[in-house]
Amino acid sequence: MCDDMEEQVKKISKRLFFDPKKRRIRSFVTRAGRISTAQKHAIHEFGEQFCIPFEKKILDSEAVFQRVAPTILEIGFGMGETSAFIAKNMPEKNFIGVEIHTPGVGSLLKLIHESQLGNIRIIQHDAFEVVTEMLAPESLAGIHIFFPDPWPKKRHHKRRLVQIPFAKLMVSRLSPGGYIYMVSDWENYADEALAVLSAMPELYNPNGGSFAEGVSWRPMTKFEKKGLDKNHSIKEIYLVKRS
Repeated sequence: MCDDMEEQVKKISKRLFFDPKKRRIRSFVTRAGRISTAQKHAIHEFGEQFCIPFEKKILDSEAVFQRVAPTILEIGFGMGETSAFIAKNMPEKNFIGVEIHTPGVGSLLKLIHESQLGNIRIIQHDAFEVVTEMLAPESLAGIHIFFPDPWPKKRHHKRRLVQIPFAKLMVSRLSPGGYIYMVSDWENYADEALAVLSAMPELYNPNGGSFAEGVSWRPMTKFEKKGLDKNHSIKEIYLVKRS
């Protein structure tokens, strides 16, 4: 780890007493995106089966999925192509996708139906509240955050998802041996997120404090392709909760 990164980690570590339930600035903006006829149809036909309503009650994953299996949370799945691909290739795991935008929910429901996926459920709500209210401590085997909104303007950096309060919250929901896997094409956000997560004493970095290599099971997303087209470098972060 470079000296600058070590200095960032030290500064962040001094602020780790923050309570993650304190009032916060939202990391998303609700957009009135256009929803297609196919997406509306998918919500109408399959929403009741695969969508979980938000409520301030701990989710019973065994009852929801009708089995006991490692559960992975994906925060902000966009249009769901990556979520469906990974779930299809990891049938032994359960996946909960959280997304606020209705077109994305409809798109993933359509993909779930087309691929006959029984191991995904969707919660259309604010991820912070879902993790706080619905997920039990040490209940997750992994957390995926692929290309979160970078909020590139400096005055908007406070809106970024991966900051100390939410990082603490995520770590508390991971079971020992569980992981956080984040990918971004915005270098300064990736540097900041790596520093924040590296400062969590419960986590360790199997890559020696550096960014990770890409994994074979994650497909390229449309955001990744757009980033590469703009000559952005893709930064992968992978940390594991200590046993």
